[in-house]
Amino acid sequence: MTDTLNERDRLTLAYNALAGLSVGDALGAQFFVPGRSRQELAEGNPPPGPWEWTDDTEMACTVVTELRDNSSIRQDALAALFADRCEPYRGYGPGAVVILHQIRDGMPWRDAAGAVFGGQGSCGNGAAMRVAPLGAYHAADPDRAADQAARSAEVTHLHPEGIAGAVAVAVAASVAASASRAEGRPAPEALLDEVTDRLPAGDVRQGVLRARALLGRTAAEAAYELGNGSRVTAQDTVPFTLWVAATHLADFPAAITTCVAAGGDIDTTSAIVGGIVASHTGIGDRPGTIGVPPTWLAAREPLPAWVVE
Repeated sequence: MTDTLNERDRLTLAYNALAGLSVGDALGAQFFVPGRSRQELAEGNPPPGPWEWTDDTEMACTVVTELRDNSSIRQDALAALFADRCEPYRGYGPGAVVILHQIRDGMPWRDAAGAVFGGQGSCGNGAAMRVAPLGAYHAADPDRAADQAARSAEVTHLHPEGIAGAVAVAVAASVAASASRAEGRPAPEALLDEVTDRLPAGDVRQGVLRARALLGRTAAEAAYELGNGSRVTAQDTVPFTLWVAATHLADFPAAITTCVAAGGDIDTTSAIVGGIVASHTGIGDRPGTIGVPPTWLAAREPLPAWVVE
């Protein structure tokens, strides 16, 4: 199948993932606004639009433009674009703002990213939140997805766990997108096995292994055991999002509703899950799936003009 996946196919999959990521991000962010009802969302009544997206979407858009324009991750260019396009009011964490402002001021990205957290680099969930479109772009080639995800992560997240989080999400999106082209659906266990096979030893890998063991349990149990992103680390975010994506890979609304119900870093968990699931379902309802609802897409704030095809 790899030889039939042309550049237009790859970009279509990446833009599908970006649509799902941005809708998940923007809808999830609504639940930091007082008065929003999680129960109404569960009943099929999301809050009224427009839904503004956050830094998750802004950075994912930049990843997509790198793929669109260059077909691969050029780290120096990606770091410069992240820095130039950073709008702090979008909800960037303070550490990310420092790194990106230093890059904008001329500091090499490796120096800026490596200086934070006592020289360990960031293990935050920021590299994971933006990477699903890259994984979808590399459908049917999860090894390439893993390599490119690591490169995309390093420009802001040099801690091994921060990089592992990005690799995990990209591989999951690659496998999900590949299955969409085969008109099948990977078993939840198989999806998570593909991920763990490409992760180094560490907390993220152990978390994904725990997520596999929790398949079939309730979302509340999974969030309790794995975390819901409230610590804003890859270790505390990625395992639960992969559990949700594996469980609800064919049902975008159910996947996002599960993230919202779990609380925590809702915009980021919903962005990660939305990107992976939309890699598989696309927009609307592909046969056997429930994709990104067009009404949800219409409620999401428009994406920047520079990323629109």
